[in-house]
Amino acid sequence: MLSRFQRLAVLIVALGLAAYAQESPSAETKGLPPRATPADYQAHAEAGKVTIAAEFTGHSVATPDGIYSTEDYVMVEVGLFGPPDAAAKISIGDFSLRINGKKMPSPALPYGVVFPSLKDPEWEPTEASKKSKGGGISTGGGGNNDPPPTPPKMPIEMKRAMQQRVQKAALPEGDRMLPAAGLIFFQHGGKIKGIQTLELMYAGAAGKAALALQP
Repeated sequence: MLSRFQRLAVLIVALGLAAYAQESPSAETKGLPPRATPADYQAHAEAGKVTIAAEFTGHSVATPDGIYSTEDYVMVEVGLFGPPDAAAKISIGDFSLRINGKKMPSPALPYGVVFPSLKDPEWEPTEASKKSKGGGISTGGGGNNDPPPTPPKMPIEMKRAMQQRVQKAALPEGDRMLPAAGLIFFQHGGKIKGIQTLELMYAGAAGKAALALQP
């Protein structure tokens, strides 16, 4: 279970995202296509009549339409399975991630927290964007007080499309027919090679489960 402090932190982030979302076009959260069976994920465990399956993807944000990255968060792809015609109430608040055996696990966060740090590894800035205001090329004037050049910015249309794809891939919440799958997000800015142990914990309407994941 999350502590009062962790729940308050999630609430603050969610309120902040409400204002941020007004600047981006809406997109439905559909999740990811569930894999054929729970055994197709890194780990799976039973929570009552529901099977929780999961796979750690590190700083990689894999969507059906593109693979992106973020240095500030890590992702877990989650799948929920059940008997035929089964349904379950899904909430990201039911999930937390214990990294390197820390006493206090990290709570799952709303998908929008990753937007400011999202990067597209395949995007290369054009010469025009390199030379635009704030991203100019240094003339070698060499004053020690000269500020470093601002990195070129991705065009707003591309940025919004990337954000929509990540939103669509996030784990859908509410009452859902099973199987259902999607990405959940956790704050972690460290290098993946520094992670020795990972444990995804679920405590929700279906019951409780703990899954040991591979970094």
